[in-house]
Amino acid sequence: MLGDQPVAGLAARTRLAEESGFETVWLADERFFRETYSCLSVLAGQTARVNLGPCVTDPFARHPALTAMALGTLDEVSEGRAILGIGAGVSGFAELGIQSRKPPLAIREAVDLIRQLMAGQEVDYQGEIIQCHRGRLNFAPLRSRVPVRVASNGPLGQKMGGAIADGVMMEGCGSVEEAKAFASTVAEGARKAGRSPNEVKLVARLDCCITNDGKQARDILRPSVTRIIAQANSRFYTLEAQGLTLPKNVVETIGPVAYAAGVAPFAPLFPLVTDMHVDALTLCGTVQEITQHMVDLRRAGITGFNIFPVPAPGTTYEDVIVRFGTQVWPAVETAFAKGSDNGTA
Repeated sequence: MLGDQPVAGLAARTRLAEESGFETVWLADERFFRETYSCLSVLAGQTARVNLGPCVTDPFARHPALTAMALGTLDEVSEGRAILGIGAGVSGFAELGIQSRKPPLAIREAVDLIRQLMAGQEVDYQGEIIQCHRGRLNFAPLRSRVPVRVASNGPLGQKMGGAIADGVMMEGCGSVEEAKAFASTVAEGARKAGRSPNEVKLVARLDCCITNDGKQARDILRPSVTRIIAQANSRFYTLEAQGLTLPKNVVETIGPVAYAAGVAPFAPLFPLVTDMHVDALTLCGTVQEITQHMVDLRRAGITGFNIFPVPAPGTTYEDVIVRFGTQVWPAVETAFAKGSDNGTA
């Protein structure tokens, strides 16, 4: 979720997600929306089962020691349901005058510092990017180690996530080809760190639009897909090989676009983005189409899905939550299990 709704509305959506079978509810650490951890604490008080965390925070706008404080507090309030999503970040950097430097290294150092602080240590941390001078939490967190998901679309970040995290998350990883490349990169990082790749959950972060008309769903998601492909801030391994990039000379006519500008500046490029582009970066269509899409991705190595619900006209955000949790996911589980029984998963 984005913190773009009143807190009461965020709480209602979180309760609905819990009732619909979701495992985790994430709240974006997005500047300048509602503050993430205060909202998450409210959500914790109104739920009993779902994990809760920022998706994603970063090591630049918020010092990792402050993240450790917030995470430890959230874990206490939620009685052990806090989870950390961390990535390079970009939201609000321009407005706050923040310069990111060596994001994969900064994330690695941030996670290391957070874990040491949550383990109750006094930490004198002198990293290349992150420093902490004899810092120590004055309370004992409920858990000394909470699950960590590293979000990255680049090979350095994904390998680092494979080496240190409980899971790695990739935005727009909606094609089988991309999923296989993602899995391979994370596995490489895990093996180099002496870990089994099976220890690392692979999560595809995908916009999701469920309709009874697949074309309508793709049209709804086309603008956001255009922005992702045109800006090239999120890197992909296989788009070019699949013929799903846009002509460089055409993209250059758009010029630099600020993060906060949204999708509107990319409108001239919308006609160039086909349904194949949309399917490669999102989950969209009918319940049956999305179910098959997710089964294919699971067979390619994806073990978790993080969806951002996008409603169609005449439907609501809440409708997407309910349909995904009560119709799509059970169908995926059944179909995947059946395929496993047949030796095809």
